[in-house]
Amino acid sequence: MKLKNQAIKTNLIDRVTIRVRFSEVDSMRVVWHGEYVKYFEDGRESFGKKYDLEYLNVHAKGYTIPFVSLKCEYKNSLRVGDTAIVETRYLDCEAAKIKFAYTIYRESDMVIAAEGESVQVFLNDKNELELTMPRFFREWKKRWGLL
Repeated sequence: MKLKNQAIKTNLIDRVTIRVRFSEVDSMRVVWHGEYVKYFEDGRESFGKKYDLEYLNVHAKGYTIPFVSLKCEYKNSLRVGDTAIVETRYLDCEAAKIKFAYTIYRESDMVIAAEGESVQVFLNDKNELELTMPRFFREWKKRWGLL
């Protein structure tokens, strides 16, 4: 997936392996389209653990990070029993946002099953949009060499 008007600057990548379960396929025996969004979530959770950006830690700092954008492009079907690799890449930007790009590969042949992107914003403990980067997030970016 090509990102419009955005240079990809990141070394922060995580990969997690998932096994497609029977409950995730539809009547055509392929993974139902909505499950790919859950796989992106698996990728974000794994990324958060690896890079110390877990949801509960963000919440403990006084912020929530709701989604304002989520895109998914389907390329090839996954089926029950397949093992998939969810690659999650942090996309650096100057705004007070968290952006990720995702690629889901079918492990057996490394064919791309889906690609996507998400954007999350920061809301403070009063549920107000933060227009500047929260201090803890600026420190996080410094820690990983992004500032």
